[in-house]
Amino acid sequence: MSQFQSYDAMYRARVGLAPGPVFALLGVLSAVYFAITGTVWAVTGEFTRLGGHVVEGLGADVHAWQYYQEVTTLDGSPVDRTDGWIVIAMLAGSLIAALYAGDFRLRLPPLKRRFAQALAGGIIAGFGARLAYGCNLAAMFTGIPQFSLHAWIFTAATALGTLVGVHLIKQRWWRGPTRPVPVTLGTPGPAGGSPKKKATHRSIASVVVLSLVAAALVYVTTGRGMLSVAIVFGTVFGILIQRGQICFTAAFRDLWVTRKTKLNDALILGLAAAVITTWLVLQIGGMDPLIKPAGIGTVIGGVLFGLGIIMAGACETGMMYRAMEGQTAAVVAFVGNVIGATVLAYGWDHWGIYATLVAPSPAFNFYQAWGPWPALILSLVLLGLWAAAVRPLRQSRHERVRVSTETELVR
Repeated sequence: MSQFQSYDAMYRARVGLAPGPVFALLGVLSAVYFAITGTVWAVTGEFTRLGGHVVEGLGADVHAWQYYQEVTTLDGSPVDRTDGWIVIAMLAGSLIAALYAGDFRLRLPPLKRRFAQALAGGIIAGFGARLAYGCNLAAMFTGIPQFSLHAWIFTAATALGTLVGVHLIKQRWWRGPTRPVPVTLGTPGPAGGSPKKKATHRSIASVVVLSLVAAALVYVTTGRGMLSVAIVFGTVFGILIQRGQICFTAAFRDLWVTRKTKLNDALILGLAAAVITTWLVLQIGGMDPLIKPAGIGTVIGGVLFGLGIIMAGACETGMMYRAMEGQTAAVVAFVGNVIGATVLAYGWDHWGIYATLVAPSPAFNFYQAWGPWPALILSLVLLGLWAAAVRPLRQSRHERVRVSTETELVR
């Protein structure tokens, strides 16, 4: 398996933040962000724009692509967009948290093939995410609270994709020779390292904090307050995902590999908090929920996304905070995600993806179609059914030792 997977439990134990409360706080904050800005917490849409800027810089006329005309635009640069600052600030927030906690160390994977696997997984996940109009954030964590049918289809398809991915990474040809991971690569030293290194890291973190504050103040004084809001929320999101080690890949993968449901239960708790808070926002603010097409493109995109994040070893949030911890394979997965999203943008019209997989799909929203209370009740019931469905997967105390042993053998 990817080197990320062997770090999950170790880092979570070090961080000491229970995933349930972190997921719940993220759910509430994402709803508040929606209330203020009218848009959702998302990242892959900006990845697609970033890829578009790169391709444009190479001389291509990407503005002629249908995707950049109808789905999103390339106006300005990332620092001119709220989504751009969400990505920048999430990376910065994760770096700040990692530096202050002593979690930053340059890490190379024990097997060099992990770089190729991370790149391939990132490309597949990025392509699938944009085909489904969002990743684990926009098409799941903030999509379900928006009461959009496409988010539920995407989530179910992602679960299936992760199951396929788990079977893939168990193959001997994928995981390569089994050998112990050197302590210098797989086990972080004492938090913060030496006093000198700890002081250096905290100085760097302080510079990053001051830079973010300065940028936020500039935008406030120049009448672009929404960009300041994005900086604040993005930074908080980044800090929380790093301190809580929030990775949706692990939430699904644990179901199939170790039969542990702790992260999955935490994800459901966070979704419930987001659903209730978003419902209140819609009621009080008189806003309309977001809605996306729900059809075969959503299914294919979700399966590809689930497969890709298992291959890469991390979802978008996971690869972002891990890259800021110094995990080099996560950086490669991040680059792959941008590439995959950009390839989808090209194929949107050039390969007929939109006309074949997206255009025939209807857009359906429970809140708009059935009203506030039925949408709220249905969403909470579905979350309850989700929790009940995974409960039988929980391993017994006797099985825990056996499964743990089997898991180590495939890492």
